[in-house]
Amino acid sequence: MAPATILFVCTGNICRSPMAAALFQAHAARAGDTFQVESAGTWGVDGEPAALHAIEVMQARGLSLAGHIARTVTREILERADLVLVMTRSHRDALAAEFPAARSRIRLMSQLNGIEYDIADPYGKPRSAYEMCANDLDHLFDRGYTEILRWLGEFSIPVPDSQAKSTR
Repeated sequence: MAPATILFVCTGNICRSPMAAALFQAHAARAGDTFQVESAGTWGVDGEPAALHAIEVMQARGLSLAGHIARTVTREILERADLVLVMTRSHRDALAAEFPAARSRIRLMSQLNGIEYDIADPYGKPRSAYEMCANDLDHLFDRGYTEILRWLGEFSIPVPDSQAKSTR
């Protein structure tokens, strides 16, 4: 059986969503879990690499965005995703309006913390803004990793074996 696909979405797909994808992949690896992890943007800068500060901040954490290529979210990308995690309420609302069939699989990143708020966009800001964003995302995964597994279970998507026992 193929692993569940998790899609992270931000605006340009050069800052928040690639960082979220890399951080989530690291959390999953530490848990011994395997997922297909992707990212895209509502207004993706197709073909662009990740922002330099995003690359630097992830590199400082031992993660690489070197191969990242930005892209705009499409129906096909959304259809592959078992769970879509977005950075802002406007991302959620835009995707739900344009792709109503995906509405039930779209969640705000902040819901991993039990509340709704937007993840601040560091684009065009100093490196410290990227570090704060990465810290926020990492904290959300620390707190809400099992929530992601629960959401997948709600969609009848099998959770990885290493977590199946701990989430029951």
